[in-house]
Amino acid sequence: MGASALSLTAVADVLAGMPAKKSPFKIAYSSITWGGKDEQAIKDLASLGYRGVQLRANTFGPYRAKPSELRALLEQNHLTLAMFSSGNVEIDPAKEASTIDMHVAHASFVKALGGSAIQLTNSARPKDRMPTTDELKRLAKVMNEIGKQTADMGIQAAYHNHMHQLGETPEEVDIIVQEMNPKYVKLLLDIAHYKQGGGDPAKAVKQYKNILYALHLKDTKSPLPDKPNDPKAYKFVELGQGNVDVPAVFAALKDIKFDGWGIVELDGVPDPDKSPLQCAQINKDFITKTLKFPL
Repeated sequence: MGASALSLTAVADVLAGMPAKKSPFKIAYSSITWGGKDEQAIKDLASLGYRGVQLRANTFGPYRAKPSELRALLEQNHLTLAMFSSGNVEIDPAKEASTIDMHVAHASFVKALGGSAIQLTNSARPKDRMPTTDELKRLAKVMNEIGKQTADMGIQAAYHNHMHQLGETPEEVDIIVQEMNPKYVKLLLDIAHYKQGGGDPAKAVKQYKNILYALHLKDTKSPLPDKPNDPKAYKFVELGQGNVDVPAVFAALKDIKFDGWGIVELDGVPDPDKSPLQCAQINKDFITKTLKFPL
């Protein structure tokens, strides 16, 4: 179900008095929906008036030797590189050096693009058991070292909570965050993954306000019509189309005076008759018309 009328009314009251033309935090959009067609994503998002974009590590290969070309494309379309998806952080000690080197190389690329942050995820979640506290702390330790090295370049490292990874549940996220050195690693809170993992995203905004660097503004629908009895089945949908109380998140962000990037993310087109551009328009309409929040 979508956000309740009560929530929308409440958030309208909370947001009343905000400047009409200048938003207190910035709205960006992730290129992931375009499935690797990043040049098209940049042009589409610019046409809709978004202010920033999140690009993924797939751009590193074709542009690593010519970052000025990609930077020029961003500048021509008046888009800031709000975040760069740097990929997985390995916790295997044998792979620590190589995983750090990869993310540091990505950070150098991001700096050349005029960006300022990289997103860190992981693929180390055990398939047959819950992760141990030591595994969660190990992830934070490796991220701290990555963040220490990227900080020397002026690039912020940000941990992204994620389903099916270390940091799926609120309890796991909290262990990781408590072990992160806030000098080197901040939090990129994905509100849909946090909700699907059993958490309250609006509460998390306030809980982690001192380490919150950016958010993925995202919605998830569960249960699914074809799997009504499977609480673990879900899919990502446009804002306002799922279970996440997005208005409450916006209200919480105003309460903490958040001034970073809120990055709209939709992993894929949820319905085959839609295009990435149409989905981006739907998300824009929810933010600007339903929430009355300017891009």
